[in-house]
Parts: sequence; structure tokens; C-alpha cells
Amino acid sequence: MADEIRAEMVANVLEVVAREGTEVADGDTVVLLESMKMEIPVLVEGAGTVVSVAVKEGDVVQGGDLIAVIRRPSEAE
Repeated sequence: MADEIRAEMVANVLEVVAREGTEVADGDTVVLLESMKMEIPVLVEGAGTVVSVAVKEGDVVQGGDLIAVIRRPSEAE
């Protein structure tokens, strides 16, 4: 089962850092959000591979919206 990364607040998608197929490590930034003139990195908890990114630059996300799906290494085998 893959892990879903969801938005914690209303924000604008400033930059999509990781693309589908990107290998990510614990603490890597997947997406950079902007809210109230603050940049908020969305970080990965644990290593894995980005299966999909559900947002694009310029999108507005609401709290709970899907940002990305990460597959953990044990699921890849």
C-alpha cells in the first residue's frame, strides 16, 4: 500500500519539486506551497518512489487535498 501526502492547509502550489518516478529520501521536499506569503515545503516521511503527483504549479489546494502518492521500498519488490 502506498502512502498519500495531503495538504494540511489552503495554499498555492508554488513549485512541484519531485516528479513521477523520482526516488525520495526521508525529509525530501515533494512540493513547495505558499500561504500568507510564506513558503511551506511538503516533506516526505520515509524513503520511497513518487508514484504520482496530483497537483501542478499554480493550483490551489485545500486542507486534505491529495498532493502526491509515495510507494515505500518494501512495496516495490
